[in-house]
Amino acid sequence: MPVAEPGSTASSSRDRVKTALSHTEPDRVPFDFGGTDVTGIHVVAYRALRSHLGLPEVELRIADVFQQLAEVDDDVLEIFGVDVTNVSPRLSTPFEIEDAGSSYTILDEYGIGWRMPKEGGWYYDMFSHPLAGDVSIGDVKRFRWPDPLEPARYVGFAERAEAAARAGRAVVVCNLGSAGILEVYAWLRGYDSYFTDFVINRDLACAIMDKVLELKLAYWEHALSLVGDDIDVAQEGDDFAGQERLLISPETYRQLVKPRHKELFDFLHRKSGASIFFHSDGAIREVIPDLIEIGVDILNPVQVSAAGMDSAELKREFGRDLTFWGGGIDTQAVLGTATPDQVRAEVRKRLDDLMPGGGFVFATVHNVQANVPPENIVAMWEAVREFGRY
Repeated sequence: MPVAEPGSTASSSRDRVKTALSHTEPDRVPFDFGGTDVTGIHVVAYRALRSHLGLPEVELRIADVFQQLAEVDDDVLEIFGVDVTNVSPRLSTPFEIEDAGSSYTILDEYGIGWRMPKEGGWYYDMFSHPLAGDVSIGDVKRFRWPDPLEPARYVGFAERAEAAARAGRAVVVCNLGSAGILEVYAWLRGYDSYFTDFVINRDLACAIMDKVLELKLAYWEHALSLVGDDIDVAQEGDDFAGQERLLISPETYRQLVKPRHKELFDFLHRKSGASIFFHSDGAIREVIPDLIEIGVDILNPVQVSAAGMDSAELKREFGRDLTFWGGGIDTQAVLGTATPDQVRAEVRKRLDDLMPGGGFVFATVHNVQANVPPENIVAMWEAVREFGRY
């Protein structure tokens, strides 16, 4: 069983992360494993990891039902010396998982339908979109939007943040519904309508994005008032890139989305001392300067397998302005299929590229998937401990 090294205990974790975020070198690279809903582990891989580590069987808890992420238990956090804790709001009302014969289905708080096949299903995927098709701005105004201030969201919220900070780990507070302005818009409309709206129905696009922004601002104002100084990182994001390029043009992003991101990030900086964590998969290099300009402090997941996302080049070009949180190992073509020795070599390369001068928190490129063998997870962790010291 791996054992955390001296100096990697939770008591120094918060300072370690803050030091890295200030672009100064701590004692070692901070390590995130399950600290956000985009740096987590699939429940299948987590069950295998616990068995491999010789840990007792426990009732596994689901941290994110849609992605089927496990909540990482304290014994694993201690073994790996994890430096980060996530504090997320609850749903406004608990949803019911329905048995639909060949699949399980969920209707979320926006009315979006999700389903996971019983055979061979690893996640929930969307299958219905409540604002799809021919809708008007009036329909948007009449839509039954979730209440960001619903008291049920915040049960135990402040207490969990306080406990995490007291335990010495850096505290990440997740955004409303774990989705960004563009993502909620796309999920409500469906991707066909989402893409065409930017060309032929921009007024509708702006009306939906403005409503999502309004909900987010209300959520963050209340959440920040509850957690106070216990928050270290405010997690936001918006997936708008693919493997080769952005999903929308840079010009469309700058005209329609960037001003709304800026309003959100300005609010977060004004209301808290938290660093802003921004998640977007894919080839987003073209708009990284825009993200820096509007206040993003942390970039995730640093998808090193995407076009233009070479880790050494990113560090050289943007390392003075951004902390890279992720990029520690490619989850598309390495972590799940390579040998442990190949995993160690990949981790060492990414550490060499991203850790100099601080500004780096080690995490996998997005979540650890179900197919990842536990031997590779341990090899990754051992390589971070061996090569991640300053």
